[in-house]
This record gives sequence, C-alpha cells and structure tokens, in this order.
Amino acid sequence: MEVRVDLAQIVIAENREMQLIVLRERNGERHLPIVIGMYEAHAIDRRVKGVQYQRPLTHDLLANVIEQLSGDLEKIVINDLQDGTFFAKLVVRQSGELIEIDSRPSDAIALGVASEVPIYVEDHVLSEAG
Repeated sequence: MEVRVDLAQIVIAENREMQLIVLRERNGERHLPIVIGMYEAHAIDRRVKGVQYQRPLTHDLLANVIEQLSGDLEKIVINDLQDGTFFAKLVVRQSGELIEIDSRPSDAIALGVASEVPIYVEDHVLSEAG
C-alpha cells in the first residue's frame, strides 16, 4: 500500500557531505528521514524555492524531456529499502500508458517538487525506516 507523504524538511549543513530530507506522512505521524548528497539537497532546495537558471540543470532537463515526449509525471513512489539504501520510481503517463522509471529518491523528489507531483512511500518502507 502506498502512503502519501509531503516534503517536510531539507537539512543542509555546509560542513557535511551528506544532507538530510524528511518526508512526513500526510494524514499520520510517521516521518521518513533520507540521507542524500550535497548536490541533491541543493537541487531540491532550489526547485522548492523556484530558483531558475539561464540554462536547464539536470532535473530541469529531465522534466523537459518528459514534457517533450508528451509525458506527465503523475507521482513519485519510494518503493523499497535494501541494506540502508532507498529505491524510488517515477510514474509517468504517456499516451494513456503508465511507465515506471527507476530513480534515486533524491532525484525523483527534485524532479517532482517544482510541479507539486505527489510523493508516496510504500507502507513497508515507512515501517522499516520510519
């Protein structure tokens, strides 16, 4: 079962290589902390704040590719946890078909937050990691 979550917090500490994002269960109490890299944390933060650059960065490029291929990013799903590593997928609708694309959670979130794409976490992942 998928549980809807929201991006609750981005913790950026310039003196550490690894950063933290926290997802919060939309209609509940559970939280899911995910450790990510500095670049990914800044990319998520930039997209949340709507900061634009003259040329598209990686996540902008991917959003443009999905759009140009007549796709719609419908949702992000953090679907697994193995040996401390989270796994995610992008769910894209194209020509009426749903396409699931493997992704790192940080990249999926960075891609989706700018356009307010819903984020879900499989219940078993929330139970294991939250």
